[in-house]
Amino acid sequence: MTNSSSSTNPFLTASSLPFQAPPFDLIKEDDFQPAIDEGMKQQLAEVAAIIADPAAPTFENTLVALERSGALLNRVLPVFSALTGANTSETLQRVQEYEAPRLAAHDDAIHLDARLFARIEAVYDQRESLDLEGESRRLLDWYYDDFVRKGARLAEHDKAALKKLNEEESTLSALFTNKLLAASKSGALVTHDSTRLAGLSDGEIAAARRPAADGADGAETWVIPIHNTTQQPPLVSLTDREVRRQLFEASWNRTEKGDANDTREIVARLAQIRTEQARLLGHANYAELALEDQMAKTPATALKFVRDLVPAAMANARAEADEIQKMIAACGETFALEPWDWDHYAEKVRKARYDLDEEQIKQYLELNSVLTNGIFYAATALYGITFTERHDIPVYHPDVRVFEVTDADGSPLALFYCDFFSRENKIGGAWMDNLVNQSKLLGTKPVIYNVANFSKPVPGQAALLSVDDVTTMFHEFGHALHGLFADQQYPSLSGTSVARDFVELPSQFNEHWATEPTVFANYARHHSTGAPMPQALADRIREADKFNQGYRLTEVLAAVLLDMAWHALPAGGPLLDVDAFEKQALADNGVALRSVPPRYRSSYFQHIWANGYSAAYYAYLWAEMLDADAYEWFKENGGLTRANGDHFRATILSRGNTADFALMYRQFRGRDPQIEPMLEGRGLRTSSKQ
Repeated sequence: MTNSSSSTNPFLTASSLPFQAPPFDLIKEDDFQPAIDEGMKQQLAEVAAIIADPAAPTFENTLVALERSGALLNRVLPVFSALTGANTSETLQRVQEYEAPRLAAHDDAIHLDARLFARIEAVYDQRESLDLEGESRRLLDWYYDDFVRKGARLAEHDKAALKKLNEEESTLSALFTNKLLAASKSGALVTHDSTRLAGLSDGEIAAARRPAADGADGAETWVIPIHNTTQQPPLVSLTDREVRRQLFEASWNRTEKGDANDTREIVARLAQIRTEQARLLGHANYAELALEDQMAKTPATALKFVRDLVPAAMANARAEADEIQKMIAACGETFALEPWDWDHYAEKVRKARYDLDEEQIKQYLELNSVLTNGIFYAATALYGITFTERHDIPVYHPDVRVFEVTDADGSPLALFYCDFFSRENKIGGAWMDNLVNQSKLLGTKPVIYNVANFSKPVPGQAALLSVDDVTTMFHEFGHALHGLFADQQYPSLSGTSVARDFVELPSQFNEHWATEPTVFANYARHHSTGAPMPQALADRIREADKFNQGYRLTEVLAAVLLDMAWHALPAGGPLLDVDAFEKQALADNGVALRSVPPRYRSSYFQHIWANGYSAAYYAYLWAEMLDADAYEWFKENGGLTRANGDHFRATILSRGNTADFALMYRQFRGRDPQIEPMLEGRGLRTSSKQ
């Protein structure tokens, strides 16, 4: 593997840049492995010193000392994660696959050390007499529960078995990620005839064009890349049905071609590993283990919540399918509706019903305007924060932009990076994360980034977005706000370090401001003339908000129930046939509708096999209940105001993992969440309000 000189490795000392931002101009690919290895070595030495401390265990010499440990590792790993996700390379992928089991072993060396746990337990046993303040008490409880959940109480032979499983799981998860990226890249739709792309805009066709030199056979080509979800955005516009079928099947089969990028063996083994981990840790299945520290608490609670949505969602989806089939007939066609037809003909139904044209709408949704006049505008109105673009801070790719965020009182708050355009070396989807974590103990402020995969326009053309793209930007910035407002003493409790079914509340809540009239009018302007979107068009977009919700909810429900089925398996079972299991799971859960495939198929379900949402994809729907109810409070109390924003910041966005999440929500709302606003938003129930 690679190596770099310790004298030149920029990770070995804290960055001198503002907010300790990573010095991307100095970082080389061969800096990562030695920095990670040295970081693990240093942290283990720090842990050994904690264990060897002759003084009796205290909160300070054990828990706080652990919070201070691993400084080097905590500098390098966030940057490594950012690059392997958004700007990877063969070198970084090799390091990723090499280090994955070693990092798992490192984590186990800490969490399964009986001597260290004995010190933590000694402090925990004194918790009622220690008079710890709120965040410190939360940290103590969190450490104790975390160590127990990861196996600290196991017998030594069970610890050894768990270590092997954890190392294998981390290795396979890293391999899954890299195979999926390669599969998505190789699965792109390629044509030498641009007329087959009829229906796409001139700009989209121009962006898809590759010069002759790039073509495999020396010919000029056009490439439509595969996005991470099952359905692909161009399916809305492509008029050639055979091309639509080819694009859909390229997406559906991307990781199931029996080639080097086929992930099914990995998926089957990961599912099996997790059943064994759960058994060792005293749980009937992995879902039971995973949900223990979530808001839902148990798989039964999460499943009841999800399954209660299925009948209405499926009924709506079937009704939508009937309407789409009628549109197909009205267009003079006789074929039966297939998955690759849905988006194309649903758009025709929407256009006929609401007089909406996606291409017309996009002319008013230019990326920079959405960012500065929409997202930043709403954040300033709600929270008083302001954004100043900085061009003096190095970035990891020319597409990345950096903004300094200033708090309402004029004090520096954070840095915010955004990286919006798709690249072949970027994994699909959109996400938020930290490059530097906030902690008063460590004296660090947050450095946050958002990543997306929007189509990059050719030079000289505007980056125009769909309504869904705009929603994605607001969503990810909601996560960013959760990180920007972090105000914790301890890094382990800071910012977005919360339950999966709570972490999506800030992001999904922030989506509501995308269509709030004041915000929408401020950013929805024609990209070339600056003219505001005509009010009649804006009104029709809002009227169409509940359109196609049967499909949208059903595809998510199918993915959620697929996730839960995989993680409800008991231990001791054989390796499963992935496709057969998937088919049976969808049928058993009543979501097997041919024209509405799951949002993610098992073989490319990155969330659950590599991104920490194992048995937790339901979190998006659970959090939707919270966010819809939260937005209802805003509407009841005057909407887009500083007072409302400050209340949400004080009770939710700035709290991190410092309290029970149900209690935190009650402190914001004054009561427990109610599901009615979510059902009304999905068109599953009519509001009783007059």
